[in-house]
This record gives sequence, structure tokens and C-alpha cells, in this order.
Amino acid sequence: MTQKLFWQDPYQTQLDTHITAVQGDIVTVAQTIFYAFSGGQESDAGTIGGYPVLQAMKADKEILYTLESGHALNVGDAVSMTIDWERRYRLMRLHFAAELILELTYRALPSVEKIGAHIAQDKSRIDFLWGESVTSLLPTLHQQAKALIEANHPITSAFSDAENQRRYWEIEGFARVACGGTHLKKTGEVGQIELKRKNVGKGKERIEIYLRS
Repeated sequence: MTQKLFWQDPYQTQLDTHITAVQGDIVTVAQTIFYAFSGGQESDAGTIGGYPVLQAMKADKEILYTLESGHALNVGDAVSMTIDWERRYRLMRLHFAAELILELTYRALPSVEKIGAHIAQDKSRIDFLWGESVTSLLPTLHQQAKALIEANHPITSAFSDAENQRRYWEIEGFARVACGGTHLKKTGEVGQIELKRKNVGKGKERIEIYLRS
């Protein structure tokens, strides 16, 4: 099973590891810093052994990496893995901004139901089952999130169940939330955000989150 070092240090951008399995264009590695799509957060971009990773996919507790056709990697080969740090850091910031907005929305609308989420490099979004516009709520959510961000609270990220790879993030005095993504060290790293509302269908609302800095 691949050792997921992106949980130990989500700020690491380069890693020397080795190939543990090869099946055509798909490889696995002993250790990885390369996050695979999960929980709505998009995969990292980067290379393994100099080959661009076309897809990173979770398979139970393993991560499968699809490389370009015709790569020359074999089991046991030492390889260097690199990730696109600019992309990773924007994903981390947008991810945690979405986490804050989600938690604050739950508090403002106790009966709201989250039905989807997506974190990309340009924006993050959260979809809710809710029967009326959330437009009037956005200024309050923004101010509450802004206060949490500007307070620069430490963010703890750790295992709640290491055997089953279940993790959480926590801001002491605010919330502890189950999540297996890559997290910032402090809330201040999120920076300035902007919120927009979209209607995505009858009885459904979407909040989009953008970085302004």
C-alpha cells in the first residue's frame, strides 16, 4: 500500500521513491506526495520519473497513477516525483475556504443538506438541497469566514482512525470536521475570498468560492 506523505506534509513538492507495480500505463509507488481526486478536491498535477501523470485514481487504500503510453518504468525503479505547487496551494486554499463556508452554512441553516462539492484551481463550490435563495445569507457567511481567516487560527489535521485512513481537520473552539484532503497550517493562508450564489435546479442552491488574492 502506498504511504501517503501528502497527509504528513502537504507542503512537500518533490519526493524520491520507487515503483512498486506496473500494469501497462498504470503504476503505483512506495510513497507519494501526489494527491488523487477525492472528496471533491481535484488531483494534483505533476510527474513521476519525468513522465506527466495523466490521471491519479483512488483504489481502496491504494493510488493508481496513469502515465503516458510507452513509458519505460519498471518495478523497483527509483523515481523522482514532483507536483505543481502553485496548483496544489490554490487547491488547498480553496478547499479550506469551502470547508469554512460549509460549516458556517450548516450553523446558519441547520436543516440544509449538502449534495455535492468540487474544488478546482479557479474556484470551489458547494451544492445544497434548499428551497430558497441563499443570496441574503452570503454577506453574513463572508463576514464570519473573514473573521476566522484574519484570526489566523492554527489548523490541526490528523487521523481519527489510522487503520481505515480516516482523517479530520480542527480549529480549536470552532469545529472538528471529518476530511481526508490536504490542509493548510493556518486559516490566514486562505486570504481574501469572494462568494457567489447560483441556482442549479429546483430546490437546489450553489455557493461558489473564489480567491481574491
